[in-house]
Amino acid sequence: MRFRACIALLLYVSACATSAPSPREPAARDPRLANLQRAATLPWTDGGRCAVQEASEPWPVLAERCFHALDHDRIEFHDSTGRCAVASAAAVAVGLGACVLAAPEIIVGAVVITGVVVVGFTIKEALDTYAEKRDRPQVRPMPETRPVPATKPVPQEPSPKKRPKPEPKEPDFPPIGPVEVTERDRPRCEPVPVPYHLGGNKLHDKCADRIPNNRFPGGDVFVNGKNFDALQLATRTLWEVKTDNFDTYPPDLRRIVLEDQVPGLLHERALALSCGFNFRVGVRSPAHKIALELADPELKGLIEVMEWC
Repeated sequence: MRFRACIALLLYVSACATSAPSPREPAARDPRLANLQRAATLPWTDGGRCAVQEASEPWPVLAERCFHALDHDRIEFHDSTGRCAVASAAAVAVGLGACVLAAPEIIVGAVVITGVVVVGFTIKEALDTYAEKRDRPQVRPMPETRPVPATKPVPQEPSPKKRPKPEPKEPDFPPIGPVEVTERDRPRCEPVPVPYHLGGNKLHDKCADRIPNNRFPGGDVFVNGKNFDALQLATRTLWEVKTDNFDTYPPDLRRIVLEDQVPGLLHERALALSCGFNFRVGVRSPAHKIALELADPELKGLIEVMEWC
């Protein structure tokens, strides 16, 4: 509740500092698109899933709900405006970084990131969808037409020299032959090694590389439109690794993590199965394993505690 009070204060200050738009100014951008573009500049440990899920909310709300998914080893926060000092009680409760990140506008020097930021795959997919919609020509509605009163046609006498030919009837059965499948619709199931791990989390990368019999340590493997963390080629098993300190999270944060991870894992499992691969999920604690299996029965038997991590 204290952090939400901080968020409300930041929204109020931003609203007071923003002038009314001029009639000549273009219409404001889609807030969801603006949030996705801003989130694309930050390093995420979940590929940006949480940011995409909360993109329709105001940026401060997104920052509050997805702060846990940031790669905190690569990001620093500086209260250059002193706003978080005004809301010091909330800043102390959740940390200065969350308060700075929740600022409605981007302030130069407030967020410092080390290394190159690779856009999270989930954010990239959402931005690509926006680009396709923008480039797609708009279909204008057809003008409304009113029925014209029907007039009885004058019958014409057929010519004795020309007789109408009967129209050939189409066969009642479908044509025999393979159904054409476009290259875009066909899943690309051949594993393609990616020479790096998305996200840049050192602990996550170490746990993925140490999976027994990992075919491509040091990077991801791209299968069916998705970067998986590891591939055991002998058993045709694709892996997804979760390195959350789940045991230390309070109940509310555990619920948020599960709501974010379960849909993503089920989607990744479906991608793997459609290409004939098995799917496994590696976690760091038995509590995390049990919570995921209880959250959705389809995950039962797929979760494994990584003893090597």
